[in-house]
Amino acid sequence: MTFAATILTLYPEMFPGPLGHSIAGRAGDEGKWALETLQIRDFATDKHHTVDDTPAGGGAGMVMKADVLGAAVDEALRRQPDAPVLAMSPRGKPLTQARVRQLSDGPGVTILCGRFEGFDERIFETRPVEEVSIGDYILSGGEIGALALLDACIRLLPGVMGAASSGDEESFEQGLLEYPHYTRPKEWEGRTIPEVLRSGDHAKIAAWRKAQAEIITRSRRPDLWERYTGAPDQSPSGAQREKLKDE
Repeated sequence: MTFAATILTLYPEMFPGPLGHSIAGRAGDEGKWALETLQIRDFATDKHHTVDDTPAGGGAGMVMKADVLGAAVDEALRRQPDAPVLAMSPRGKPLTQARVRQLSDGPGVTILCGRFEGFDERIFETRPVEEVSIGDYILSGGEIGALALLDACIRLLPGVMGAASSGDEESFEQGLLEYPHYTRPKEWEGRTIPEVLRSGDHAKIAAWRKAQAEIITRSRRPDLWERYTGAPDQSPSGAQREKLKDE
């Protein structure tokens, strides 16, 4: 079954954008996923196709209208009734690799891309729309977030990355950030590839990689480390990290 993405946006020309190239582009050409865009403005009923209005209660900016959004979401649900509807929003639940994997295992996804100051709250009260965030920062609109979310899903679809185990050791898959990578030349600017990676001993290599992933996660993402170990811990100092890295 083809993974189908429906994008509700004021700028359909932004798609597929980078998703038309590289891994995602090839997967699309091979029919592993499909993309459809719906212009939100087409669901406005006035002669000017108005999609926004001033905030109730006053304030800066404009707010996307509930009646227009509702009609657009209804059409997307008619086309893909089994696909979850996500709205890209900085106040949404942070997108995780686990959630991405859930989405990629499904029939597809509908993504609502906002602009201006955001959405009329009633769209969340009356429609099954889940707010999702890709980070604690603000973008000009939801389109870039939608591209990021889709890219994360597409690469997990069967056959897209080649070997089924290609992503097993990537960051977040095992609860840790990924270990360091090296390749030829053996020596570059006075630095050499760690000896263990040249040993041919696969058990030692696996142990080294796990240890490095733990060190990096503990020092850079204490939140992930705490979740991984089940207990809070202090990150090692820079000197400790360098010592451990050389071992």
